[in-house]
Amino acid sequence: MLYKESYESWINSDFLNNVEKEELRNIQDEKEIEDRFYKDLEFGTGGLRGVIGLGTNRMNIYTVGKATQGLAEYLIEKYEKNISVSIAYDSRIMSKEFAEAAATCLCANGIKVYLFEDLRPTPMLSYTVRHLKSKAGIVVTASHNPKQYNGYKVYGEDGGQVTDKAAKEIISYVQGISDFSEVRTMNVNEAKEKGLLYIIGEDIDKAYIEKVKGLTIRKDLLDKYAEDLKIIYTPIHGTGNIPIRRVLKELGYKNVTIVKEQEKPDGQFPTAAYPNPEEPKVFNIALDMAKDIQPDIIFGTDPDCDRIGVVVKDSTGEYKVLTGNQTGALLTHYIVSSLKELNALPSNGTVIKTIVTTEMAADIANEYDIEIIDVLTGFKYIGEKIKEFEEKKNKQYLFGFEESYGYLGGDFVRDKDAVIAAMFICEMTLYYKKKGMSLYEALMNLYEKYGFYKEKLISMELNGKEGQEKIEKALQYLRHSMSRSVGDIKIVKKMDYKSSVEKDLVNIKENVIDLPKSNVLKFVLEDNSWFVVRPSGTEPKMKIYLSTTGTSLDDAEEKIKIFEKRVMNIIDEACNC
Repeated sequence: MLYKESYESWINSDFLNNVEKEELRNIQDEKEIEDRFYKDLEFGTGGLRGVIGLGTNRMNIYTVGKATQGLAEYLIEKYEKNISVSIAYDSRIMSKEFAEAAATCLCANGIKVYLFEDLRPTPMLSYTVRHLKSKAGIVVTASHNPKQYNGYKVYGEDGGQVTDKAAKEIISYVQGISDFSEVRTMNVNEAKEKGLLYIIGEDIDKAYIEKVKGLTIRKDLLDKYAEDLKIIYTPIHGTGNIPIRRVLKELGYKNVTIVKEQEKPDGQFPTAAYPNPEEPKVFNIALDMAKDIQPDIIFGTDPDCDRIGVVVKDSTGEYKVLTGNQTGALLTHYIVSSLKELNALPSNGTVIKTIVTTEMAADIANEYDIEIIDVLTGFKYIGEKIKEFEEKKNKQYLFGFEESYGYLGGDFVRDKDAVIAAMFICEMTLYYKKKGMSLYEALMNLYEKYGFYKEKLISMELNGKEGQEKIEKALQYLRHSMSRSVGDIKIVKKMDYKSSVEKDLVNIKENVIDLPKSNVLKFVLEDNSWFVVRPSGTEPKMKIYLSTTGTSLDDAEEKIKIFEKRVMNIIDEACNC
């Protein structure tokens, strides 16, 4: 009953005030106490994420302070002096408080902090780290999670989320903080007076916006026709409203309608319990507006504005939310084909995607004779590759994306960026409109050319300690005990990213997977369908990714249904074995 000891130690601690202690005493549900205290909120490879509340396994100013103290000690050990950290935060509950807690902890450790005056998109933090030459960055956000969550992501001096090696080093420092009394802090005003805390805003905004506008490919097209494009945009109560509207306005898009009910930042997310542009329901209000406005494009961004969802009208006149794979394939093709047409496609140009992202991107890259690289799930690995290209000067980054609605053009940001993506999506839609095509028709052309790819993601929510044990049991079964076929279709390749081994089951040989180790399994079948199973790094979920190809949309749809049923039978068996 170690969790009970931890619970009692918090109630009897010096760092909690009386109101907080009373809140803990009033918890009646033993399971709730266990979940709050059975472990420390893990500082994972990207940072913290969890439910807001008191407890070792919760997001609060104490767990944020502990993580920041560990980060401070890591930075001081690594850089010794002239250290600065940039910090941004989103519209979530307690985001500003957590950002200030992190800032004052760093300042108390003698580290200079650049803190945004108000909420900003996550990608702007990535840009700011590079622009101000900070040694690290922090953004307080839980991305698209429900309102009860918040989080804390750490960025390296390249502007990318810290990857595995640096994360492990930071984690070791965080774990070295044995007591909350070791966490240093100071008053905000004192930090300012001592020249340790700087509040930043418009100067950074302007520099970033100019960089985004500079990515425009067909400037002449925008100069002539931008005002012809009808746009509906929803920020879904998040940080995207001001920067996206500013970029579009300055590029000449005048016909932009904002979903008023979702315009204002609000951590309660009153119109979207799950503020995720992957979720079609978040577009319900926009779709009602579309009946009168008849827009060419609808899009929405998540609370920290690093993901974007796109809605288009199909051939029957019905609006459809595109998948992340569909939008990514459209953007890949538009960017690469446009550069080719304008004689600006570099011979060493490279597109990057994750191992769970559509293979249509590879078909597009092959047609235009450019390289495509697969990385592990998580945009930090795309950022890591951009850094590698920069250092080796051997490849030129063109575009990167992941199926979970994250896209990045340009290299001045090192994380997915929905501001940049919105700019490209509008330009692409305008380009096709002037060719007499909708974005949906452009997508159908890609299917006709490259094959009717169909992908699906299934998230199994498995909460608490029991859920984590079930996830691990299932992965062990899939790794060691499952059969060599799915239904009557043979598995031809099995990739275990934890052991870095790819097994060719046809030629009976093994290859080394040259990627960081990760608890992920991928199975490729003889008909080129595949599925991937991995635990989520940020939520209590096991994620199953499926992909098939068909001879038509209907055929692909039917295939994915059959495939899903067969794979989920295997997963259920694995969870209950």
